[in-house]
Amino acid sequence: MAYQAPVRDYAFLLRDVLRIESHANLPGFADAPMDLVEQILDGAAQFTGEVLAPLNKVGDEHGCKWNPDNTVTTPPGFKAAYDQMVENGWPLLGVDPQWGGQGMPYVVNLAVSEMLSSSNMAFAMYPGLTHGAYKAIEAAASDELKALYLPKMASGEWSGTMNLTEPHCGTDLGMLRTKAVPNDDGSYRISGQKIWISGGEQDFTSNIVHLVLARIEGAPAGVKGISLFIVPKHIPNAAGEPGERNNAKCAGLEEKMGIHGNATCVMAYDDAKGWLVGEANSGLKLMFVMMNEARLGVGLQGIAQAEAAYQAAVAFAKDRLQGRSLTGPKNPEGPADPIIVHPDVRRMLLESKAIIEGGRAFLFWTGLNADLQANHPDEAVRTKAGDYMALMTPVLKGYLTDRGFDICSMAMQTHGGSGFTEHFPASQYLRDSRIAMIYEGANGVQALDLVGRKLAANGGRAIMSFFAEVDGFVGENAGADEMLKPFIDGLADAKAKLQDATMWLMQNGIANPDNAGAASTPYLHLFGVTGLAYMWALMAKAALAGDQNDAFIQTKLVTGRCFLERVLPDAAAHLAKAKAGSATLMALPAEAF
Repeated sequence: MAYQAPVRDYAFLLRDVLRIESHANLPGFADAPMDLVEQILDGAAQFTGEVLAPLNKVGDEHGCKWNPDNTVTTPPGFKAAYDQMVENGWPLLGVDPQWGGQGMPYVVNLAVSEMLSSSNMAFAMYPGLTHGAYKAIEAAASDELKALYLPKMASGEWSGTMNLTEPHCGTDLGMLRTKAVPNDDGSYRISGQKIWISGGEQDFTSNIVHLVLARIEGAPAGVKGISLFIVPKHIPNAAGEPGERNNAKCAGLEEKMGIHGNATCVMAYDDAKGWLVGEANSGLKLMFVMMNEARLGVGLQGIAQAEAAYQAAVAFAKDRLQGRSLTGPKNPEGPADPIIVHPDVRRMLLESKAIIEGGRAFLFWTGLNADLQANHPDEAVRTKAGDYMALMTPVLKGYLTDRGFDICSMAMQTHGGSGFTEHFPASQYLRDSRIAMIYEGANGVQALDLVGRKLAANGGRAIMSFFAEVDGFVGENAGADEMLKPFIDGLADAKAKLQDATMWLMQNGIANPDNAGAASTPYLHLFGVTGLAYMWALMAKAALAGDQNDAFIQTKLVTGRCFLERVLPDAAAHLAKAKAGSATLMALPAEAF
């Protein structure tokens, strides 16, 4: 069975759980009534299911080809699909109307982004990174640069990239060597090499707008001396159209484990012409605008690939005949029962479903906070929403990609030996999903960012606000009916464990930073489980208020009970690991490993 977008689940989250129509007084939401949103969801489902999903295997098998003239040929069908996407206006969905966009809420755009990534992750990275580059330019560039680049990037006529990593440095960007030399006309000459640049070259668009981190001659050492530059493939002429070819070239493509349909480029800059974005030496701060957007997008990729892999596993489990049910034949006329009758197969499928749906809700809830941060008239609401965005970004990126890969692995396990072959899609989902745990900041770095920066920011205001919100929800529903009570109790218990771990970090992490480092990943996972517990409590409450004769509602509640029974208990293990400290981890000398 080909991928089919879970439109009903999107509508349930947006209408019944997040109640986006209650924000109709805010920009974007006023033009997003649920009937229109559902039309958008249906249209995106049709495009991704009929156009992009059939190209997923094509991209995996053919990959991208580097040509001696430094161009790249993308897989068959990709350019036509890109042209159709642009023609239908999908890149403009969440863009500011000032630049030609439709101005839909970010949370609505998340649903469409998930469909794109589920149907064809490698393809979806091209417009995804363009939007991230668009956001960085929108946030800091001069009005002249915005007017020149944003409309064409917003529409997808031009694409965008982010250029951070160099051969000798990845996460430690203070070591970068790409240099920028001022020209008399206010531009700069950019020279250096960048690696792992997704979409650095392709045959979709007439121009590619590279955002490049470089160091202006004489700038301070380390991260304090990094600036951000627009370096286009073609320098726009007086009419704003692609003109002279810039000296920014793709020197080759990486051979990768997955996402073969995306061109992962080595980019060489040799006195390429570039323009400063924002102020000199503020490049890292500006690039984080793009990186934070990208990190949420990567968390979404974890859920998106998990959804596609889960759907493939369900289809296989219903079709594959193997053995008999432990309680007697369920397919007596056939030689064996479909493997979906077996409890352990159901365990893998239902646990996957519980994590996917809880993770999707967590993403959308955070996406709604992005809309509130941008548009709410109340400064206190904007501040709280901004705090949540900063706090949750590493959690969503780390936890959802870790668990997304686990789900893709379980999907392969469900397929058995067939999944290890290329006759079925399980292998591609597993290979494609693995990168999400690494790029845009490896998950271990996300965990360090969470415990080292995000928890302590503004005196711990964000985490305290989250604890207060959960306590308020638990208190409001203390007298919940019998069906909701397990969700409320489970949430209260998970929150207590997260609070316990937070206090332990405060007491032990400062005294010995290695304790914070050792606790960081289990703490991030404990936070992820707690976030999903909150989402499942919200979803259960909304489901119980719905039509109890609706099969979707009943399925939602059973899936939620699976979360309580088989995922939520992980919280206790994460707490124990977080509080184990660093002594044992740091005890061995390096030569003993």
